[in-house]
Amino acid sequence: MEKRVVVTGMGVVSSVGNDVPSFWDSLIHGVCGIDFIDEFPTENLPVKFAGKIKNFDPERYGMDKPFTRKQDLFTQYGMAAAWQAMEDSGLVADGENQNIDPFRLGVYVGSGIGGFEVQFRETAKMLEDPSGRWISPLFIPTMISNIAAGHIAIKHHAEGPCVDIVTACATSTNAIGEALRAIRHGYADAIITGGCENATIPLGIAGFANVKALSLAEDPKYASLPFNANRKGFVMGDGAGILILEELEHAKARGAHIYAEVVGYGNTCDAYHATAPRPDGTTQAKCIELALAEAGFDKEKDCLYINAHGTGTKLNDLAETKAYKIALGDFAYKAHISSIKSMTGHMFGAAGAAEAIATILALNNGIIPPTINLDTPDPECDLDYTPNVAVKAPVTLGISDSFGFGGHDACVAFRNYSE
Repeated sequence: MEKRVVVTGMGVVSSVGNDVPSFWDSLIHGVCGIDFIDEFPTENLPVKFAGKIKNFDPERYGMDKPFTRKQDLFTQYGMAAAWQAMEDSGLVADGENQNIDPFRLGVYVGSGIGGFEVQFRETAKMLEDPSGRWISPLFIPTMISNIAAGHIAIKHHAEGPCVDIVTACATSTNAIGEALRAIRHGYADAIITGGCENATIPLGIAGFANVKALSLAEDPKYASLPFNANRKGFVMGDGAGILILEELEHAKARGAHIYAEVVGYGNTCDAYHATAPRPDGTTQAKCIELALAEAGFDKEKDCLYINAHGTGTKLNDLAETKAYKIALGDFAYKAHISSIKSMTGHMFGAAGAAEAIATILALNNGIIPPTINLDTPDPECDLDYTPNVAVKAPVTLGISDSFGFGGHDACVAFRNYSE
């Protein structure tokens, strides 16, 4: 018999808040975290704004200065979000307050790119001196994308399965889904899962701009425009999102607070193009259909919220709208849909987990966060994308979908927990 899986802790680092309460407050009030970059010179770059992290203090999250001096920010963001989520959950894998077998606590945390800033810096050294003598001995263990998961495991004594999933922008949605399956089938009692990213560096901006993916808008507050006829590309964003998934009976036995039950997961591939989504939306629709079927979606009874991938690129928003119509039929017009990327920017490997947290909070609070700046809806994106202002709705089922370069499609589904 498959085990039931619930969410017992959450943590987030984002451009609109470095903890769950401030993140949620910003989302429902339509606060835009996108602004001009001041961490490095941008005068020669084609894009000068992003959803960068503000007022981040790693010491607040259990990291000391010797550790942070050695780590790329993507790892620090992941560690911070994981620390929040573990504190929130009350899980302890060692010491006198231990309440989980460390071999039954896993980590499924991914990153789309990994230690990009470290790689950029050390590559510059190599180009200057091809002997390599000045390359840091910490280069490899701070650059590899699995190192965030490794450090999270070390910090929290998680000695169970530890997996770094890398599926571009679908990374942390896949991580949540695969963690769900691992617990369902008995491989762990709890898993720290999600994603982290710090890709907004000069090389990242140049790379995404030259593939014609980024918005070149002049106003950072009117740049990330999902489903808007004026959209011209996505806006880069950084941060992390982490959830604690736990087997239901284990959570109940220790009296854990339960945010939601994870009830569905879909995973497909466009098998179409390296960067463009399949334009007819069929493979994305299948992914959504799989998650909805597993979740027991009922058109007659459910009030559905969809946290859209919603990047603000011409191709994605059209294909995603088609996917919803294929997966839901006429019910697509009844679903509440929004893209928080309009406020956070695109957090790449962290996006799916941050958006899953937003989906759970929408379920818990009966509030749909808006898609801000949706002042000129694209006629072909004609569903209810919750323009500009949050709305109240008696949501019974929430899904979050993510689509990544390489054609990776992922979707996870949540319900409020009930016996």
